[in-house]
Amino acid sequence: MPDMSASASLAMTHLVSFAAEVDEDKVTPGVLGFIVFAVMALAVWGLMKSMNKQMGRIKFKEGSDSDIEEASAAAKGSAKGSGRE
Repeated sequence: MPDMSASASLAMTHLVSFAAEVDEDKVTPGVLGFIVFAVMALAVWGLMKSMNKQMGRIKFKEGSDSDIEEASAAAKGSAKGSGRE
């Protein structure tokens, strides 16, 4: 059976030398940053797709200007009748 302490110290030696080579002034997001960004992009894409589907289900019929004026006059009349102004 191989000696685990020897291989562990060898691995630590390689990691320490690698850490010394890393420039402390240069920071990059790395793989984790890419994964987080990709997940967020997929979530936004899914939300936009869902919103498009929901907006497509809305039935909207635009009334003419006379219909709008009649509705606002009726609303004002009901407000006067209830004692609110």
